[in-house]
Amino acid sequence: MTKVDSSFLTKLQWNLPWLVRYPFNRAGAFLERTAFEHKHIIITVANHFEPAWSPSGDLDRKTQIRRLKEYHKLARDTGDAARDVDGTKFRHTNFYPAEQYDAGILEILAEMQSEGLGEVEIHLHHGVDRPDTADGLRNALLGFRDTIAERHRCLSRMEKDPIPRYAFVHGNLALANSCGGRFCGVDNEMEILRETGCYADMTLPSAPDQSQVAVTNQIYECALPMDEAAPHRRGVRTGTNGKQPQLPLIFTGPLVFNWTRTIKGIPVPRIDDGALTASQGLSEARFRRWRSANVTVAHRPDWIFVKLYCHGFFDQDQSTCIGEDAKRYFAEIVERGQRSGDYSVHFASAREAFNIASAAMEGRKGNPNIYRNHLLTPIMDT
Repeated sequence: MTKVDSSFLTKLQWNLPWLVRYPFNRAGAFLERTAFEHKHIIITVANHFEPAWSPSGDLDRKTQIRRLKEYHKLARDTGDAARDVDGTKFRHTNFYPAEQYDAGILEILAEMQSEGLGEVEIHLHHGVDRPDTADGLRNALLGFRDTIAERHRCLSRMEKDPIPRYAFVHGNLALANSCGGRFCGVDNEMEILRETGCYADMTLPSAPDQSQVAVTNQIYECALPMDEAAPHRRGVRTGTNGKQPQLPLIFTGPLVFNWTRTIKGIPVPRIDDGALTASQGLSEARFRRWRSANVTVAHRPDWIFVKLYCHGFFDQDQSTCIGEDAKRYFAEIVERGQRSGDYSVHFASAREAFNIASAAMEGRKGNPNIYRNHLLTPIMDT
């Protein structure tokens, strides 16, 4: 067996759990999404926000600051040009890496948040060189959480609760030690996230990576004990029963097949995982695929959550995720929805998407815009 064949079979083995369920998932989504005419599409962009990144290694601080100021201008221009039906600017949720903390960079991020250009949440790469420990993870999360909450007035709080709350994206995708022991090492990571104030994880989807679990295209709570590895590999879908879910919620983005590619006339599917990249581009067909994933709270088919993701400092992708292509595309889908009357687009931060989903779980109805601050409010605004 060749090395290529071995690699293919390994990835196939990793992905079989969700692939087997995929036809049933799609059939169920089709039945649900035809049940209500007008849709509210809540779009959240999780930006793995790493201004230090370059193909040749981490950049120096001066270069990071320069790149970030250029990015700030891009975000401002795009936010001014592309606004949703509520007048909210298109923006990302900026998941900044705890292990790369720099006060000056966070000051610029906080300034962007004050302009409505992207709330700050927590990203973390750990266990890369050697497996992390539970104490090491807990200390890293608490230290970073409190620093950005107290010094920079970022993150959010629930009413009458002093603990800062945050959304999370796991570096290298290895949420709760789901990548065979690599890039994490902490089996009870989900339990630690809950203890330290995490309200939602937005790492998934991660296919075809080993860390991809069988549950796809859902907002759900972990169904397995939180102190074991990858308890999110089974889930309980959120519904409109008024039940308060166990946090953190797993907030997945779309994971669907794109069947537009053919080789010698034969359809050869590619994965569309909601990545804002130049290689996947932006099209009306992609927007239809994202909607068709039908990520909803059960029994609320009219509120569809589309969690996209990007790496905002991959130069080749900037136009697609925050620059000219994004500006044109997201303005167009808002306009198209208003013109057709089929759907309304709402740009939401991770916090706002969680609040809207929570309102749906409580049986709230109407325009999701009124629930942006339903449970969690930004520390910056208090």
